[in-house]
Amino acid sequence: MSDQEKHMYGTNKFIELANELKEEGIDIALVSGALMTASCIYATYVAAGNDGALEPSGVDKVVRVYRRTLEHHQVVKKDQLQKQADAGEQTDSGNSTENDRLRLVGDPESE
Repeated sequence: MSDQEKHMYGTNKFIELANELKEEGIDIALVSGALMTASCIYATYVAAGNDGALEPSGVDKVVRVYRRTLEHHQVVKKDQLQKQADAGEQTDSGNSTENDRLRLVGDPESE
C-alpha cells in the first residue's frame, strides 16, 4: 500500500469513527471539535513525543500545515459540488442541487 493509500485509509477510518459518534447522538460540532483536539494531541506527539510540547514556532508550523490541508480540501470539495451541479445531480433530499446547498462559511453573502 502506497503512502497515499495509507493516508486515505486513515482518513476514512477517522470519518467512520466520526459518523459512529454522530449516530450515538453526539452533536456533529462536538464530534468535529473532538477530532480537532485529538489531531492537536497527536501532532504534538509526532513533533515532540510524549514528554514534550510545542514551542510557538512549532504551533505555527502545525497551523500552516493544517491550513494548507483545509484549503486544499475546500478546492476539491468545491470542484466536486460544481461537477455535481453541472451534471444536474440531486442532493439526498432530492429538493435541490448540490450547487443550491453550497454555502461558503464566513462568506456574508452565503449566510
